[in-house]
Amino acid sequence: YEYLHPIQNIAEDFHKLKPSVYRVDKELTLEKKALLEETFGDILPIRIANDSLNWSLMPTARSVKLMGMEELYIEMMDEPEQIHRLMRYHIDDLLALLRWQEENGLLVMNNGNDYAGSGSYGFSDELKAPADGHVSTKHLWGNMNSQESIGISPQIFREMIYPYYAELASQFGLVYYGCCEPVHSFWKDALENLPNLRKISISPWCNEEFMGQALKGKKIIYSRKPDPKFLGVDKNFDEEGFIRHIKHTLKAAEGCELEIIFRDVYTLNGDIARPARAVKIIRNLLDE
Repeated sequence: YEYLHPIQNIAEDFHKLKPSVYRVDKELTLEKKALLEETFGDILPIRIANDSLNWSLMPTARSVKLMGMEELYIEMMDEPEQIHRLMRYHIDDLLALLRWQEENGLLVMNNGNDYAGSGSYGFSDELKAPADGHVSTKHLWGNMNSQESIGISPQIFREMIYPYYAELASQFGLVYYGCCEPVHSFWKDALENLPNLRKISISPWCNEEFMGQALKGKKIIYSRKPDPKFLGVDKNFDEEGFIRHIKHTLKAAEGCELEIIFRDVYTLNGDIARPARAVKIIRNLLDE
């Protein structure tokens, strides 16, 4: 299929961008909650969650949807001021969404068994619910990435992308940054200063040694995503290869706060015991 982007020429088409309009149906939400409580509330606790921000805080992803990645990259060179204007539009629109949710009491704590990043969960005793029950973004994890920036230089990232992400990150209590992009390219003089950064994604394409040195002794969690080929691509589980792979991570992340997340595993090739075996291997290596 072909995606028809609404922005063909950013200078000529910018007028098409309007402030987003938000709505919520609280009555319907409470009706659904009551139905679930009546159905199985005696065996499972029912609570209202809010996942509207899980994948919303990515201005570059929003830009690509509007104009395509090729056009975005070209305009960074041809119309840099228009790109700044576009990023400003995204940030203002997202800030308006955050304030609207706060004012309407729609934000819900995500510091427990809640999705708070790229495959990561939000367990934290640093984020606490306010005594008055009125949750703001300062009580929450924010999840952001800029996978679309992989093809630009660190200089352009620092100039055109990072300042806007930093402004958005400052709104949250804690921040998880990154997904599949190699974050080491944009660490120096940019992501290392991201406000409230607590976890950063170390994907299979990331320079583990560089990030290990960068995070050693810091509270920022080295959120490692091992290569999914061991669990989900290889027909037979290459245990020796997996052990070498994990040992490489443990050495690179020595002195760091480490979490390991299995991501992008779409098949087990019929070997349903493989994930449990992989976890056992990792635990044995940690005990050595």
